Amino acid sequence: MAAEIIHPRTQDTEDPVDAVFALHRGGKMEVRATVPVRDADDLSLAYTPGVARVCTAIAEQPELVHDYTWKSNTVAVVTDGTAVLGLGDIGPQASLPVMEGKAILFKQFGGVDAVPIALDCTGVDEIVETVVRLAPSFGGVNLEDISAPRCFEIERRLQEALDIPIFHDDQHGTAIVTTAALWNAAKVTGREVGELRAVISGAGAAGIAIAKMLVAAGIGDVAVCDRRGVVYQGREDLTDAKAEIAELTNRTGLTGSLTDALKGADVFIGVSGGTVPEEAVATMAEGCFIFAMANPNPEIHPEVAHKYAAVVATGRSDFANQINNVLAFPGIFAGALQVRASRITEGMKLAAAQALAAVVADELTPQKVIPSPFDARVAPAVSKAVAEAARREGVARR
Repeated sequence: MAAEIIHPRTQDTEDPVDAVFALHRGGKMEVRATVPVRDADDLSLAYTPGVARVCTAIAEQPELVHDYTWKSNTVAVVTDGTAVLGLGDIGPQASLPVMEGKAILFKQFGGVDAVPIALDCTGVDEIVETVVRLAPSFGGVNLEDISAPRCFEIERRLQEALDIPIFHDDQHGTAIVTTAALWNAAKVTGREVGELRAVISGAGAAGIAIAKMLVAAGIGDVAVCDRRGVVYQGREDLTDAKAEIAELTNRTGLTGSLTDALKGADVFIGVSGGTVPEEAVATMAEGCFIFAMANPNPEIHPEVAHKYAAVVATGRSDFANQINNVLAFPGIFAGALQVRASRITEGMKLAAAQALAAVVADELTPQKVIPSPFDARVAPAVSKAVAEAARREGVARR
């Protein structure tokens, strides 16, 4: 039986489902000219014959492409549709509304132009080759909603092949915002990050990236858990990515289930979905932090989390402390593009997290450990910090 085709009704505009479809009709973005073409003179400048002079100049000095085309401020938002939001492998066409959404967030919050590109292939070699061939048109590539573990190799190989920033937002954007929120949660409660033991539920792209960044940020210890329990050295079923993270984390040598790992833990970070039983939450350390970021249903509902935790965060906009990647990626790319960075380094990511945390450093409460996505200070602060870090680390080209 064919799937039912859902169309928004035209009568009841109060229906939120109809409002969603109405907003998406025709897509959420368009291409506009930045110069006028009103007459023959304009046409001769914007197109032939004038454009030939610019083409010749770029052919002779390739770096001029940044000055005389959109490349210097344009990012490709690339997906294969295999891990879209919480919807899973829905394919490239169904992913387009999300990629369009990402593109308009780039523009609104960072002033960066972005083009959604949904690829009809899932092989690592195919994706890498396709993006490499597209790369001359763009100043950076934001990889989006590509399933693990392929996403790790795709990002690594693209960065090796190209001299523009490659950034898998599901990994690093999530890690940056989470780290910033954790720093502020520790500060507002009088704790030191080095004293904290964290448990991460989820060993996919986000979970592994968060673990790596927390280690770099000086976390006391962190244990990563997947469906089979704690990831530890010597576990026989580990992928390469999980084996790598096992070497960096779990200094205390925990084994067993997520429930076992939560006993006495100071921090829970959820990027996996599912539900953590309240009885397991109750075994965490007094004054713990709970960042339950699954959407739309947090792993630990805030009503439960607030019974035990000093600071609670989710991925949702209707609760305090929303961990939202839009706090990171627009400013990160704006800063990287500003200095024509060849890559986004670990130092640039940490600088972004520090800048993000600093935005609300003088306004901290347990209900405000991270800025709102609509805080106009965020993108400029992150962009400046990223640009400065790129220069310090020697990857800036201007």
